[in-house]
Amino acid sequence: MSESEAPAVLPGRARPLGATWDGVGTNFAVFSSIATGVELCLFDDDGNEQRVPLPERDEMVWHGYLCGVVPGQRYGYRVDGAFDPAHGCKSRASKLLLDPYAKEIRGIVQWDAACFVERARAERPAEEPEPEEQIAATPPELEPEADSDGSVDINDDDSAPFVPRSIVVDDTFDWQADEPPRRPWSETVIYETHVRGMTKRHPGVAEHLRGTYAGLAQPVALDYLRDLGITAVELLPVHEFVHHGHLDELGLRNYWGYDSIGFFAPHHEYAASTDLGGAVREFKEMVRELHRNGLEVILDVVYNHTGEGNHNGPTLCFRGLDNPAYYRPAPDDASKYFDYTGTGNTLNMRHPQVLQLVLDSLRYWVSEMHVDGFRFDLAVTLGRSVGEFDRWSAFFAAIQQDPVLHDVKLIAEPWDLGLGGYQVGAFPALWSEWNGRYRDCIRDFWRGEEGKLGELASRLSGSADVFQHDDRKPRASVNFVTVHDGFTLADLVSYNERHNEANGEGNNDGTADNSSWNCGAEGPTEDPEIQALRARQARNMLATVMLSQGVPLLLGGDEIGRTQQGNNNGYCQDNELTWLDWERADAPLLEFARRVIEIRRDHPSLRRTAWFADPAAVPADIAADLGPGDDSVPEHVREMAWFFPTGAEMAAENWTDAHAKCIGWFVRAADDRHLLVFLNAHFEPVPFVLPDTSWGTRWEAILDTGSPDGSPAPGFGARPAKVRRSKTQPAANTGPIIGGATIDVAPRTLLVLRHVPET
Repeated sequence: MSESEAPAVLPGRARPLGATWDGVGTNFAVFSSIATGVELCLFDDDGNEQRVPLPERDEMVWHGYLCGVVPGQRYGYRVDGAFDPAHGCKSRASKLLLDPYAKEIRGIVQWDAACFVERARAERPAEEPEPEEQIAATPPELEPEADSDGSVDINDDDSAPFVPRSIVVDDTFDWQADEPPRRPWSETVIYETHVRGMTKRHPGVAEHLRGTYAGLAQPVALDYLRDLGITAVELLPVHEFVHHGHLDELGLRNYWGYDSIGFFAPHHEYAASTDLGGAVREFKEMVRELHRNGLEVILDVVYNHTGEGNHNGPTLCFRGLDNPAYYRPAPDDASKYFDYTGTGNTLNMRHPQVLQLVLDSLRYWVSEMHVDGFRFDLAVTLGRSVGEFDRWSAFFAAIQQDPVLHDVKLIAEPWDLGLGGYQVGAFPALWSEWNGRYRDCIRDFWRGEEGKLGELASRLSGSADVFQHDDRKPRASVNFVTVHDGFTLADLVSYNERHNEANGEGNNDGTADNSSWNCGAEGPTEDPEIQALRARQARNMLATVMLSQGVPLLLGGDEIGRTQQGNNNGYCQDNELTWLDWERADAPLLEFARRVIEIRRDHPSLRRTAWFADPAAVPADIAADLGPGDDSVPEHVREMAWFFPTGAEMAAENWTDAHAKCIGWFVRAADDRHLLVFLNAHFEPVPFVLPDTSWGTRWEAILDTGSPDGSPAPGFGARPAKVRRSKTQPAANTGPIIGGATIDVAPRTLLVLRHVPET
């Protein structure tokens, strides 16, 4: 629409919210309970602005229909209303606001003073923020300059030249009979990665497509993911987000994207297309291609806070539209916020309009963008009703009954920074959770911490002590040892301390508690023994995750040895430090990852949908074959058992032995391909006696972490372990291992044996 044209304004509709094009014109609808007037601002290609007052208000929704407004139109809102910070009202018509329902946003925030409603002092406060606030990448927010009478100096400079634009989009798209894979949880292997970091350095992706949605949809990337064996790609935040000013000053950027400003819009900087509306189309094309390769798409979503920061932050969207509705005010000062997130604000999930916004956003990404699930950042915050976490708060209750959201994958990050914020195991049965207790236990066991066998057994078998309640299943536990937040796997075995100097915060950001072990040297080393130990430790932890009951999660790049040089908080490093380095990929480690994922896929006993039965119970398929009163069932029909290196089942004194660092795990299989997993975290070889032949007659090695690619040696296959002579074991190392034989499991090694059925 040209500047000279006067748009025809009709009343339009209050629903749906956002900008909806019908082929002739566009309906605009935006919520604000405190506005006395709302202007729709239309911008042409040269940035000229035309303001159109919205003529109607129904149920606190301002709306109007404009003929001739078509997809590609840039727009925003200006809100007139009382400016009363003491009661939380912070609306000024001088601030151009994004549409909360915008499906595409173009442009980035330029950190001019006009973006702030209240003028700030020229210098920062003397008090420095806490480390958690630094991690959150909040902008340099300064206290407002108060006049002598206590009033605030309002800044009415026009913010339009410095803020992004909302875009009207055309929702039509040829999905070409797309069918989301929607795999069951028991078959799911999650790969957490970053749209930009995944392909930014990939030599097989055309340079102009690297780091984009289109880049991730290239055959070379799709083939890699499919051949690796993973089934779901979990993308770090792709909602439109804010790059904050203090990072600009340091020459850094908000790489992770945990500062959403648009819950419907795919982040435009990840689109190769520069066409208005192109980001939406390109995202859909990426999803379609991932689905064609059997890969689900899970989005990491941030609904607990927004990118507007604390009460002194910029006014970009929600704050200017209806600050009291969108944010949770502090009880003693409505001009400030509750902060359960460490970012300065908390989205007010108790307000029905905010709850609708989030649910509408989730349904949009499922119905229109075809994604298959979500991982919810700081999900405890979403369930805080008054203050404490409530697993049946309005948010969780609404999702539970929603016909669209009920059937997709829902994963909680089960903690936040508020009081009582660690809630692992407390979510409803519909949900799965990042199991932080699993991460800590596996790290501690393999670095040699004492007294971990009891907890290790629970973590390997699905963490029933955490999740076996209210009809929850093993899939409730999402198992991992590394994710984006923290060390990569290569750094976990190479550094004792964080090395975050590049972040510009004096190495004070990021957690100092990593449960890591550098294997004898901090950082890079030329010592071949340390290098070999680090590689074996990485394989140990990767294998443990894939062999455990529950849902495995692999951090993208861990399978090729990606390092961040000891930086455990790469949120601001949008550069080669965080991008996957394909030219230096660790080929043997990649082959190992493929092998262990294949083992998981080929053995349903590692992917159980139900908890292991009581140790004294007989599995249902065995019980069905027994006659009445038949009590001659051998012990080996039990679903699972734990063994001490002597070959005897673990006794109470074994579990409490603080010095014990090795264990054997028997997992029964319905097809008679039972598994024996030996884990030795000791620094010396440990002789293990296999269970007697009642548990299994013949065994073969299928995985050995002492080998660079996990392949066992020919014959018996336990390298460097060797079979010891016994009455039941052949003299030569050329055949299967017989039950009751003794093998040496090498130091800090995981070994998997599979039973060879008689047939």
